[in-house]
Amino acid sequence: MSRFPVFDVAGSALAAQSVRLNATASNLANANNLAGSPEAVYRAHEPVFQAVDGGVRVQEVREDAREPQKLYQPGHPLADSEGYVYAPNVNVVEEMVNMLSASRSYQSNIEVFNTTKDLAMRTLTLGK
Repeated sequence: MSRFPVFDVAGSALAAQSVRLNATASNLANANNLAGSPEAVYRAHEPVFQAVDGGVRVQEVREDAREPQKLYQPGHPLADSEGYVYAPNVNVVEEMVNMLSASRSYQSNIEVFNTTKDLAMRTLTLGK
């Protein structure tokens, strides 16, 4: 813990939002990947945050429990014996909203860092 706990809080929030942005980027990158079975298809990742004394931490990154999409495409090379392929359970609209939210939270915490730094520097110059 530093002398300025706000740096610890903002720093932990930056780290958490960075994990959230990485998970969202991974989800978007895999949104169109098809597989021949529901077990092999990509599953969306969701970070789970936990409040801790002096900030937040990523408790875990879990897979989304929603079922993958089952698409009938008998001519597809990955199709199973019944002609189905499986698409990830990634909702692109939700992921874009998550990306915007995480990005804005990240930017807000950068502003907290900068404002706190400026206030600390001004405090040091008060006696001059």
